[in-house]
Amino acid sequence: MRAFAAIVPPTGAHADLEEFLASRREVEPGLRWTPSSLWHVTLAFMAEVPQDLIWDVVDGIGEVASAAAPIPLRLKGAGVFPSTDEARVAWMDVHPEAVDGLAALTGLALESRRAAHRIGVSPAEGGYRPHLTLARSRRPFEATTWLRVMQGYDGPLWSADEVTVFVSHRGEGRGRPHYEPVAACPLGATISRE
Repeated sequence: MRAFAAIVPPTGAHADLEEFLASRREVEPGLRWTPSSLWHVTLAFMAEVPQDLIWDVVDGIGEVASAAAPIPLRLKGAGVFPSTDEARVAWMDVHPEAVDGLAALTGLALESRRAAHRIGVSPAEGGYRPHLTLARSRRPFEATTWLRVMQGYDGPLWSADEVTVFVSHRGEGRGRPHYEPVAACPLGATISRE
């Protein structure tokens, strides 16, 4: 099964972003928009987690979370992967508001990945760029106009105070994946299983 550890923005941040997007979704008609119920900021993605190790993953992520403090965040601005000329993924940028916030968020992601490694689960590697995926495109698109429209977004401040561990179930046929939360791991506290 697939699993990931993520920070989920609170309801108020979701609602604010939804309102902003309402009149802007048609700027790039070829995008497949991620439903807001699936919005999250991934810390560690694990493509293959044996069923019998999921609670070990939860315990490992819980230990990492309990050693971290809440992080004030804001969704602000936008970006694309892999490049503006050949964009395939459109996202909102995540801005830590504290002076050391980016280091704290990056450290949380790194420690989450290390926890997965210690358990014997291989997380996705590579550099860490905190973001919230908004949409994907089947074909690359030139994103200058889309970025110009989205750069004006400056969402409300909120506190990332827990890491949620999800398992991902593929949708039926060509449907979207279904993310099932299995545990909430509070930052600076003990875990609670869903």
